[in-house]
Amino acid sequence: MGGVQRYALLVLLPGGRHHAQAQPTHDPPSPYATRSCDYANVTRMKQTFETAMSNLDSHGYALVEGPLEPDEATALLRQLGELVPQTTGEVAYDIKAHAGFEALRDTRSPHTLRPHTEAPGQSLPPRYLALHCRVQATCGGGRTLLADGRHFLTTLDEDLQRLAHQHPVYWPSYEEHPDAVGVRKPVVDRTPSRTVIRMSSTLLRVGAYSETLDQPTADSQPLGPGGVALAERAVDFVETGGTSVLIPEDALLIWDNHRMFHARTGFSDTRRRLTRYWVAEPAREDTP
Repeated sequence: MGGVQRYALLVLLPGGRHHAQAQPTHDPPSPYATRSCDYANVTRMKQTFETAMSNLDSHGYALVEGPLEPDEATALLRQLGELVPQTTGEVAYDIKAHAGFEALRDTRSPHTLRPHTEAPGQSLPPRYLALHCRVQATCGGGRTLLADGRHFLTTLDEDLQRLAHQHPVYWPSYEEHPDAVGVRKPVVDRTPSRTVIRMSSTLLRVGAYSETLDQPTADSQPLGPGGVALAERAVDFVETGGTSVLIPEDALLIWDNHRMFHARTGFSDTRRRLTRYWVAEPAREDTP
């Protein structure tokens, strides 16, 4: 993973200066992490939101350093759109290591996660994904890796470009019950109003969103050998050109889920706990 750039875009909360330039991330606590924020000041809240939006538009993600309480994090996210229930029915879902998942590569395990986008099996996946760090791992692992899917597409040869744009994939629902239905869409789903990039390197390799550790490539894959090649290219792209973020405690990392791939490094400190939010973009005026 040595090629991953360890940089994060910082959005300082009111009381500090605002900027959108890249700054190196460090394992020790950020010197800005103790700055207080005053959300009673509407003007300052507006500035924080506008800076975050600028970074989301230009870079696909933003790191808002606090400290942020949960109600402050959700207040900021509601300016982006509607907080929507996740697979469990919860709006706020805690990401942590669960007993019984030690042998799986899964969100509920402490293991490395391959590049993916969130909820590709929905007809319209959440526009934004956010992680509010409540307890960060102290082992050096548990980093969130982000990479721009638009840039990834430009690195593909003609055959993989055609595969990504023209060949539908069945993306199962995240819901774990027999009647759950996914969608059949290409990796790059273009409509007159938006482009949604879907990715699950694990699904393209083994036909499911979770896998056992060191599980070999399945005999039958959703996009065949070309899909496996696409998955391997996504892994390489994130590892060599992605951004690594160790989210400071009480900070909020937000990214554009229609554009960015995300992955995770493994961790041994199972106290790690992040709260995940799905944000649906506001309905467009031309939407019936």
